Amino acid sequence: MRDYRGSDIRNIAVVGHGASGKTSLVDALAFVSQSSRRHGSVRDGTALTDSSPEELERGYSINLGCAFAEWNGSKINLVDTPGFLDFQGEAVAGLSAADGALCVVSATAGVEVGTERMFREAVKRREPVLFVVTMMDKEHADFDRVFQQVKQRLSAKVIPIEVPVGQGADFHGIVNLFSKKAHVYARGTRTGNYEETDVPHEARPLFDRYYQELIETIAATDDSLLERYLEGGEISRDDAIAGMREAMKRMELFPLFVVSSEHMYGTQALLSTIVELMPSAYDMEELHAFVGAEGDHSVEIHARDDAPFAAQVFKTLSEPHVGDVSYFRILSGSLSNGQEVYNATRDATEKCNHLTIAQGRERLEVPMLHAGDIGCVAKLRNTHTNDTLSSREHPVRLPQVRFPESLITMAVHAHVHTDEEKTQQGLHKLHDEDPTFEVHYNAETHETVVSGMGERHLEVSMAKLKRKFGVQADLSTPKIAYRETIRAKAEAQGRHKKQTGGRGQFGDCWVRIAPVARGDGYVFNDAIVGGVIPGKFVPAVDKGIQEAAVRGVLAGFPLVDFKVDLFDGSYHSVDSNEMSFKMAGILAFKAVAQKAKPVLLEPLDEIQITTPDSYMGDILGDLSSRRAHIQGSDSEGDGFTIIKAVIPQSELHLYASALQSMTSGHAIFTRHFKGYEEMPAEAAQKVIETAGARELGS
Repeated sequence: MRDYRGSDIRNIAVVGHGASGKTSLVDALAFVSQSSRRHGSVRDGTALTDSSPEELERGYSINLGCAFAEWNGSKINLVDTPGFLDFQGEAVAGLSAADGALCVVSATAGVEVGTERMFREAVKRREPVLFVVTMMDKEHADFDRVFQQVKQRLSAKVIPIEVPVGQGADFHGIVNLFSKKAHVYARGTRTGNYEETDVPHEARPLFDRYYQELIETIAATDDSLLERYLEGGEISRDDAIAGMREAMKRMELFPLFVVSSEHMYGTQALLSTIVELMPSAYDMEELHAFVGAEGDHSVEIHARDDAPFAAQVFKTLSEPHVGDVSYFRILSGSLSNGQEVYNATRDATEKCNHLTIAQGRERLEVPMLHAGDIGCVAKLRNTHTNDTLSSREHPVRLPQVRFPESLITMAVHAHVHTDEEKTQQGLHKLHDEDPTFEVHYNAETHETVVSGMGERHLEVSMAKLKRKFGVQADLSTPKIAYRETIRAKAEAQGRHKKQTGGRGQFGDCWVRIAPVARGDGYVFNDAIVGGVIPGKFVPAVDKGIQEAAVRGVLAGFPLVDFKVDLFDGSYHSVDSNEMSFKMAGILAFKAVAQKAKPVLLEPLDEIQITTPDSYMGDILGDLSSRRAHIQGSDSEGDGFTIIKAVIPQSELHLYASALQSMTSGHAIFTRHFKGYEEMPAEAAQKVIETAGARELGS
């Protein structure tokens, strides 16, 4: 492989809905460019960028994959991303490493929710987008229908650059509107070779329909081109390409192309288009990075070889017998094999031995990588996703990739108790690979809980845990961290007396408790007068009450937001000690809390749902059935509404799956902890009964 500089590198994320043909397209582009030696398929489990056992078993992409194609003197880095929403974090990581996106749309299925989600993500990042209609050779393929869907649901600024000659089983050629020529393919060919002809008679209606629209659209984005067009002048192909390239940078134009990845139709033209229309790594806008580990000021980062080295790790993959493999994008400077770099994020020095580039599951060792390129290196000791690698002389930290928030939570425990430690280690390694897979220990419920983007995400993560780390873990519904409190004042005595021959135990106290404002916690007041309880024993009473409050009185949950006055008691000069008064405090709490009208508190989350207007009624009805309090709704424009509500955590289990099913995946939501509120009596009674049954069972 030749040495590529930033001006000859294109970094392209391939995004779209699951099963739209992204992985097949990447495989075809790498093969037709002769950068990959074989043409694989997803169906046979031989596709270039799908290699993990989980992907091969399920037949869809789970992990981000990297490949490259060398074409017309340029290196095109292709970042294949998963399409299902459960693995959206991988797609976001892929977009963060790219300067442009191929948004893939199936000619049979059309625009789907994953297409919408990732197109909007690319536009939000100001990345030029090319639409690619795949599977034109499949039954029920319909170019016009798909184009109209893209135009109506994604952007009115989309314009076809190519139109098909035939479709479905009859698809055998592609007309380029710029060149006014057709590429006609021999029936049954799988090499991408074609014969260039004039526009066939059968494709003339499509050509005539879209050619005028293409020229008018391009001219409207450039004053000089518009003037020439209105004066009746010809717009040359070079001028049109230049105008389109600039319009794409401004998000004013989204070209659309057609291919058949299986037969290689249109792949050569698409590669040429990527080189012509997509920005090079050198063209990327400067970034602002924080200087040093402290990050008290920022500096501009440019994709130049003569600039100080800076790179960002956008993906970590743990491989058996290899260890962690870090995928990174070089933002400035160059990197040589064996070079030492500085991780300013973690204040660590790393050595980049065996510098490689990825071609699917294979990695090819290279002596050097330049600004703008994508590479990978194994066995970095203390480097993780989102870390910045730089030089110790010029340490910087790049802005981190913002991954989507996890939406679903489950409790997890080792299938075999003795594997608990290995399970914990494996779970944390999975988080290093995938930041949207989160793991933490809930001290209140004494459970390890994992969070992810959906049920499928967590199920796949458990499969990875078993394969990579040799431990099986089970998922279950997580316990809810309920709490208890009181609604009334009360007082009671706690008296502990024990005589066993010799020195005994004696502690006696009177306490008064009362509720305080929600969130004020626990307040203890020493109101002893006259020394009826010596001061040295007062903290022991306090400690006993706090210890008893952790276990509650209704269902075993901590009792909170109450005030205690210790106002009377007695002691024995010989038998009294700290332990005796701690026990007296425990007994006093048990006696008084029952009198103070204890109630159950439940945790609430504040949720914000962004949904198409057409699903509002279904969502509001479902929220009402979940005991939610609707806070209001705001129109977001483009047919979307934001619904705000407060809902009990117990009603949110698997809500992400329910919302996806209810809205065909079009609605999204975020959740944040709101606080605790008293639980309705009927719901509280069920929790109390469940807790009682669990205690009897144990």
